[in-house]
Amino acid sequence: MKALTFSTLSIFFIVSCSVYGSTSDSAIDNFLQCLPNHSNREDIPIYTPTNSSFTSVLQAYAKNSRFLTSATPKPLAIITATNETHVQATVICAKAHGLQVRVRSGGHDYEGLSYVSQVPFVVLDLFNLRAIDIDIEHETAWVQAGATTGELYYKIANKSKVHAFPAGVCTTLGTGGHFSGGGYGTLIRKYGLSVDNIIDAHIVTADGQILDRQSMPVDLFWAIRGGGGASFGVILSWKIKLVRVPPTVTVFDVTRTIELGATEIVYRWQQVAPYLPKDLFIRAMPQVVNRSQGGEKTIQISFIGFYLGKANKLLSLTDSAFPELGLKKNDTKEVSWVESTLFWANFPNGTSVDVLLNRPASTQVYFKSKSDFVRNLIPRQGLEHIWKLMIQVGPMWMQWNPYGGRMNEISESETPFPHRAGYLFKIQYSLSWLDEKLDVEQQLNLMRDMHASMAPYVSKSPRESFLNYRDLDIGSNQSNDTDFNVAADTYGSSYFKNNFRRLTYAKGRVDPDNFFKNEQSIPPNRIING
Repeated sequence: MKALTFSTLSIFFIVSCSVYGSTSDSAIDNFLQCLPNHSNREDIPIYTPTNSSFTSVLQAYAKNSRFLTSATPKPLAIITATNETHVQATVICAKAHGLQVRVRSGGHDYEGLSYVSQVPFVVLDLFNLRAIDIDIEHETAWVQAGATTGELYYKIANKSKVHAFPAGVCTTLGTGGHFSGGGYGTLIRKYGLSVDNIIDAHIVTADGQILDRQSMPVDLFWAIRGGGGASFGVILSWKIKLVRVPPTVTVFDVTRTIELGATEIVYRWQQVAPYLPKDLFIRAMPQVVNRSQGGEKTIQISFIGFYLGKANKLLSLTDSAFPELGLKKNDTKEVSWVESTLFWANFPNGTSVDVLLNRPASTQVYFKSKSDFVRNLIPRQGLEHIWKLMIQVGPMWMQWNPYGGRMNEISESETPFPHRAGYLFKIQYSLSWLDEKLDVEQQLNLMRDMHASMAPYVSKSPRESFLNYRDLDIGSNQSNDTDFNVAADTYGSSYFKNNFRRLTYAKGRVDPDNFFKNEQSIPPNRIING
């Protein structure tokens, strides 16, 4: 069955949502009747629980099976907007009739905040808003929020072999959420984050207005570039500044186990990776693997690299600055920049770049992720302790992403993303499992224990985390009634440090009634003033 539209709504629509009761039934009915009054089109695609496609649409862009259980609260409706008036109508009518809006534009969303809520809600899904307009002459592009990074990379490469954009290695990420939380990728040391290369945006505010950089408050444009868009409105599109890359870049993946000296290489990597020339990015990725068929575990570490230049120059550089890596010519591969995105996304050699146009597939993986930032060298004994902890946890991996370069040159208050100079690297942790029968809370506690054990080695006061790797263990407010003091003392300081208070002022100016909220949203400054 196709999505309902207003021409068929009176025939097909029957709401039955016992989770929220009759009040919600009335609210969703009023909401749906309100929509055509605020859109210049009547064909708003709507999926309700009575629609045969409802479940598939809900799950299509959900990346964590932890939030796809029968017990997970479901939206009263999903609106898959195809133009900006659909977005405006959804916001205006949801606010008028007491429904929360969760906006989904395809970021990581590790905690399911874009499609799960504990109060009556609708999902506004932006996956149909995916237009990309590349202007090579001015080295800019307009990108709608539902377009994926893969689609963006493909469109850029179709126009130019010497332009790129700094964003993530996951090619199915929607740009709306990915950019608004920072946008972190292999070009970070050369060009910074995605948000450091955004020059305009279109956003729908809580009163249904569409603002661009010229018409929005200065603090709002500052806030949505790293403070997360979901607290402030609905990001429709971004204007980005393209960056220059050489026609040939080099990638590599060198893997060692701890039995073959990986610990010493990692120890040296900490001393080298943040200080290498900006053109070189080397990720260290420890993971638990089987050492033997008998099931004995060990730690394998992959050193995955990206260099803005040819292999010979890269080898000369690593031989001089990082000989411990032992990088050889046959470890390297010279490719175009767009082909390097396939390498980082783990596509097999020879895969056509057309794969970048693929939309995300539904997931069957359960996982929990966390993050940290590291300022000081982890000693060898500390590394050995970390490997033991990982083996105890089980099938987990980490990504250690180097800092330095351009990140050292940008003030921590330039955008809400405060993790700038003075860091050696960022850590992402992930524990995943496929067996739905495993005790979820037990798995979560394994990751929590691992994270707690890392405290001696990472940032302190506050212990910092990356917004795009959202973690509801950091002072989450499950009631959605965000309290300023809770936020400031927990996730506010962890994600944003001293930028948090400015974010609350931006929020108070554009959304004083706190319509756009979730378990870790930015509270408006009216809460500060009591």
